[in-house]
Amino acid sequence: IGARARVALTGTPVENNLSELWAILDWTTPGLLGRLGAFRTRYAQAVEGSRDPAAAERLARLVRPFLLRRRKSDPGIAPELPPKTETDRAVSLTREQVGLYEALVRETMAEIARADGMERRGLIVKLFTGLKQICNHPAQFLKEERPRIAGRSGKLELLDELLDTILSEGASVLVFTQYVGMARLLERHLAARGVPTRFLHGGTSIPEREAMVESFQKGGVPVFLLSLKAAGTGLNLTRAEHVVHYDRWWNPAVEAQATDRAYRIGQTRPVQVHRLIAEGTIEDRVADMLVRKRALAEAVLGSGDTALTELSDAELSDLVELRGDAR
Repeated sequence: IGARARVALTGTPVENNLSELWAILDWTTPGLLGRLGAFRTRYAQAVEGSRDPAAAERLARLVRPFLLRRRKSDPGIAPELPPKTETDRAVSLTREQVGLYEALVRETMAEIARADGMERRGLIVKLFTGLKQICNHPAQFLKEERPRIAGRSGKLELLDELLDTILSEGASVLVFTQYVGMARLLERHLAARGVPTRFLHGGTSIPEREAMVESFQKGGVPVFLLSLKAAGTGLNLTRAEHVVHYDRWWNPAVEAQATDRAYRIGQTRPVQVHRLIAEGTIEDRVADMLVRKRALAEAVLGSGDTALTELSDAELSDLVELRGDAR
C-alpha cells in the first residue's frame, strides 16, 4: 500500500500475544521492532514467559512515541461516566460437580501422559473445556437433552440469588457466557422461574439483534443473556446496571469489551460487575492469570496468552487439580 503515512486504529493492540503488536507496528512503522524472530527472542519471551519487568519497560519505551492511547478512565475523556465496581464471587461445587471434575482430571491426565505433539495439545484443550463446563453446570458437560437444571450447580444457585436481588431493585442485568449451550440452559431455567429474558448469540440475525437491543434499552426485559464473542463489541446496552460473567474467558481484553456494553458513554448509573468463580478449580487459577495479564497490559499494552498447551505434565496437573476447599 503506497502512502506517505500509515495509521492503525484498534481498541485492542494486543489480544492474544505480543506478536500482534509487532504486526501492527511492522506495518505502520517498518523496522521499529526488527524481524519477528528477533522480536520474540528479545521481548516476547521475556515479557510473556519470564514476566521480566525490565524487558516490559524497554518495549514500552520503544513503542510509546508511536502510540496514541486513550482510555475512558483518562482525565477529560469521559468525565461523566459513573463509577464501576468489579467483584469476584466465589462459589462451591456441588457433590455431582466434584465427582465429574475429579473423574475428568484423572482420566484425561492419564491420556495426556501417553500422548505427544498435536494429540497432547488437543487433549489439553479438551480437558480445559470440559472442566470449565463442569464448573458451569453438569448438564452442559454431559450434553443432556432434557436436564434437571435446578440444584446441581453452585454457580446457578448464586446467579439466582443475584438476580433475585437485582430484579427486586428494578434494575437490569447482562449475563455473559462463552457457551451457547450454557445460555440455553439459563434461558430455560429462568423461564421456569418466570423471569423474562432475551438471548443474543452468533446465529442471531441483524434485525433480531436490533429488536432485542431496543427492547432491552426500553425496559422490555430485565435480563439479557449474551454469548461472549457474539456480543463482545458493537452493542450499546446502557440500560444495564449489572454485568454478570457466568464463566471466564482466557483473555481479559475480551471480558473487558463485554463489560463495556454497559459501561460506556451514555451510562448514567453506577455499574456493578460480578464474576462467578468456582473456588478450588481451574477457574481460580484462570482468575490469577487474568490479574497478571492486566498488569502486563498496563506495562506494555499487551496481554500475552500463556502457552497453556505447552505446559509440562507437572504444571498442567497443578493447574487443573481440584483443591481441598472445593471438595
